[in-house]
This record gives sequence, C-alpha cells and structure tokens, in this order.
Amino acid sequence: MRAVGYRKSLPITEAEALVDFDLPRPEPGPRDLLVKVEAVSVNPVDTKVRVRAEPEAGGVKILGWDAAGTVVATGAEAEGFSVGDAVFYAGDLTRPGTNAEYHCVDARIVGHKPASLDWAQAAALPLTAITAWEALFDRLDTGKSGTGKPVPGAALAILIVGGAGGVGSVAIQLARQLTDLTVIATASRPETAAWCRDLGAHHVIDHARPLAAEVASLGLGAPGLVFSTTNTDAHLAEIAELIAPQGRFALIDDPAQLDVALLKRKSLSLHWEFMFTRSMFGTSDIGAQGALLDEIARLVDAGRLRTTLGEHYGRIDARNLRRAHALIESGRAKGKIVLEGFSQ
Repeated sequence: MRAVGYRKSLPITEAEALVDFDLPRPEPGPRDLLVKVEAVSVNPVDTKVRVRAEPEAGGVKILGWDAAGTVVATGAEAEGFSVGDAVFYAGDLTRPGTNAEYHCVDARIVGHKPASLDWAQAAALPLTAITAWEALFDRLDTGKSGTGKPVPGAALAILIVGGAGGVGSVAIQLARQLTDLTVIATASRPETAAWCRDLGAHHVIDHARPLAAEVASLGLGAPGLVFSTTNTDAHLAEIAELIAPQGRFALIDDPAQLDVALLKRKSLSLHWEFMFTRSMFGTSDIGAQGALLDEIARLVDAGRLRTTLGEHYGRIDARNLRRAHALIESGRAKGKIVLEGFSQ
C-alpha cells in the first residue's frame, strides 16, 4: 500500500523529512477496523511527533491522526460497524498513523461519517472535535444547554485563546450551539477574526495585545472559563489576571514552562486536555470517543455544526504533506489543512 512517513527526524525544509513509501497492508486486530483511507487532515501533533520521535532503527514512522474512509474489514471483536461503512476518526498516538492507503484503528474510537459531508470535509473534524468537546464538557464542565457548574460571581462567558485554529474553530461552535455562554475568541489578523465571527463568536479580541485589557474593554465582567489552545506560556499571566476568582482554566498546548503559582491567588483550577489519553491508556471509558464522534456527526447533519476545513492541499503524498507541515509550523493556518486520495 502507499504511505507517507520518514526514516529520520528532519526539518520540514528537507526533502527526506517526509517520503513516499510502499508498505505491506496491515491486518486488523480483534477490536480493529481496517479502513481504506480517503482523506486525512494535518494537526500540530503531526509536526511535533515528526520533530521529536525517531523511528525504530531501520523502520519507517507513519504520521497522521485524522482520517475519513471506508471500512473494508473488521476484527472478530469489533462492534458497531460493517464492511462498507463510511467512518471518521482521529486514531491512536501509539499506533501507525493515517497517512497510509489502509489503516487499522480500534472501533471504539471511530464514528460514522456525517452523511452531509464529503471525505475531505469530514476528515477535518475528528481530532479537533474530540479535543474541543472533552475540554469544554469533560474538563471545564461547561455543561450543555446551560446545565454546567457555574463559577460564582463570574460572567457566564468563555475565552477561547486561538479561536481560528483547528481546535478553536470547533470549540467556538460547540460553545455557541450547546451552551448559554458568551463566547469570546482571540485572533490577531482581520481574516482570522472574521473566521471566528462567522463560526459564532460573540466577541473577538486581539491576542497580540494584553488580553486582560482586551477582555475588560468588552464590559462583560470577568469570565469564569478560559480555554487556551496555543501560546499558553506567553498568555498565562494575562489569563490569571482576567479570569474570575475560582475560575476554571484548560489548555492543550505544550508550554516549555508553566508557572502554576500564578493560579493560586484566585484558587483557579487547571485542566490539561489530551485527546489521546483514552486510547493511549485503554481507559474504561474509551468508547466515549466513538459516541462523541457520532454525536458530532448528528449535529453536522442537523446543520448545527460545520466542517472547519480551511485549505485543501490535493492528493495525499509526501510533497503535499511537507507543504501542510510547513504551514502549520508557521503558525498562520486557519482552520484545518486536508489532503484527499492517493496518487495512482
């Protein structure tokens, strides 16, 4: 089968950073689905793993943690799917990635593809939808339809730092569609600010300016919830200043340092969201991710959520994936970068 991967961790400017390979088609395990991959999207985790993780000696590492495709075989213990089903999912960080013509994935973390989306549109959603959903509803306890635990005395608002990124783009929609919160997003360019407003943000502020003053200028009061998707170390002091006492703060990125002492004075709670935790540790609630994706598909097909596809980079090959990694590393991506189909 055709696949894209690497034999050595290299800067994305190097031709060998991502290479086209022919590899054996994998065989599904007992709980697995074997999926013919139709489209993939690229996430910051792809670039981080490429830089940090060397393949085993003589081996090839395949990246990719988003896919949409068709089930072509099922393991003996896999439930809920049949050959021919259209699916979408984010995969497992401990297993080979989705940048391959065929891919094995635990059926419990797979959802049925939204019928109203094409392959590319569907592939843009899984990882970011799982991350945003878990951050909002499992970590921050926002609750759906206003049923979450409120922060006493705080404005019923959430600040989403990095609203135009892949996760932020889904978080804006989920918070707007499923909660009663006022949604404040951050963006620093006119086109990304417009993107956030179009997704449903009530307010957009500039994260290139001091965030506390930007939030105060809205006149809403101190938000009880903050969800930081990027550059948390640069914004942490401002977040600690602007958030309400006893507020809840979640993040997903990888700060080199995080001074949690800044959170003490206001008794703030810290929640780190990592969507691979359930699959990595085989938690007892691993099936929640498959159910979550099915709910995302239902909301999409009902017209309440939309794909966050920002750029379509053509077919799935090393050249196009190198372009996608470069854009993500530039920090200027808007929405998700998607690739579709393998070269013949």
